[in-house]
Amino acid sequence: MSYNSPFTGNVIQPTDVSYRAITLSANTQLEWPINGNATDDYAARIMQVTATAGSLSLYMPPANQSSVGNDALIRNVGANTFTVKDYAGANTIISIAAGESKYVYITANPTVTGTWGNISFGTGTSSADAATLAGYGLVASGLTLNQSHPAQTLVTAGTFATTDRAQTSVWTGGAGTYNLPAVSTLGNNWFTLFKNSGTGSMVISASDLIDGASTKTFAPTESAFIVCTGTTYITVGYGVSSQFFFTSLVKAVVSGSYTLSASEASNTIQTYTGTLSGNVTVIYPPVVNLYVIKNSVTAGGFTLTVGTGSGTSVVIPAGQQVTLACDGTNFFNANTSQAGSITTVSLADGTVGSPSLSFASETNTGVYRATAGQFNTAILGVARSTLSATGLTIAGSVAGTTGVFSGAVSGTTGTFSGAVSGTTGTFTTGITGGTF
Repeated sequence: MSYNSPFTGNVIQPTDVSYRAITLSANTQLEWPINGNATDDYAARIMQVTATAGSLSLYMPPANQSSVGNDALIRNVGANTFTVKDYAGANTIISIAAGESKYVYITANPTVTGTWGNISFGTGTSSADAATLAGYGLVASGLTLNQSHPAQTLVTAGTFATTDRAQTSVWTGGAGTYNLPAVSTLGNNWFTLFKNSGTGSMVISASDLIDGASTKTFAPTESAFIVCTGTTYITVGYGVSSQFFFTSLVKAVVSGSYTLSASEASNTIQTYTGTLSGNVTVIYPPVVNLYVIKNSVTAGGFTLTVGTGSGTSVVIPAGQQVTLACDGTNFFNANTSQAGSITTVSLADGTVGSPSLSFASETNTGVYRATAGQFNTAILGVARSTLSATGLTIAGSVAGTTGVFSGAVSGTTGTFSGAVSGTTGTFTTGITGGTF
């Protein structure tokens, strides 16, 4: 069947109506508007359709009443998806979701159902689509959508929000805390980028845990992706590149307070020099770190103190080198060579077979504490002496060549119960006790 004009040779278009708005409240059969008849449900070149319910269908006119290439642009301006089918609903041509536009056209017309092709137009024009669809993490660039991670500066404590999705957040303050909301408010696949460019440790707190803990500490220069899984938070790429060498700082001081910059404090090995004219205090960033500090100043009776400005500080004696740890607030000794006013060393009680203070080549020889109020020695795992508030007891023989004893003195059942004294081996006062 031909629909070519005998006068011009061009295809005759039955769909003379250019536009129609259709409210689809039931399955509807369309007809071609032949001879200008527009009183029935007629098809137009452009149709805006609003479906009042789901699962409804729009049936196209008979294909054999038109030429191949005849077309219609159908746009769904409602909230419900509907289906476009061929004549009488025999076959589905396309399903159109809310906001979508589809272009349908006849490719073969031997029967009423014919064969139909379709092209997806999307929503509106391409350039408008990009600008409209761009959300958090996306930006319209010409006709396309592109990734976007806009940066924002954080200087005070706060809480991340839904709008921080794909945002790059840079902390520039001192030590602080920032919170993550409940994962239920963000859902699976929310993420943000975080970097600590400040001068102190930054703590990220999460009631739903982050990397299995309630907090995650970012030292200066550290960064990570923070991702919400829908049940918890994880970090990706946490930290900075490892450096397999130590850096050193040499800083001259004279008097007063000195506040280290983040760059200065990043040096593990530090040496302080200069001739002091007053007491010196060095303030470190409130960051967890380990330091090896040498005091090479000419003290002149003045002191060098290190600390964070809060918590416990440490005085480093002139001419000494110490290893100190900082927990972000307090400085404390990290080795057994104590610095400042901290001069005690505590030992475990130990046993006669494993003294608390022993030798590397002979671990069963040394000192231990057998019970309260005693100081005991062990030789090869055998108790040899006990020193208590009442005196000294020696298990075994006692011998001497000069001094108090000039010859061997031994005993098995006796102890000295009276005074014993001498000059060069001769006792000048009495000895009482058991047998020797």
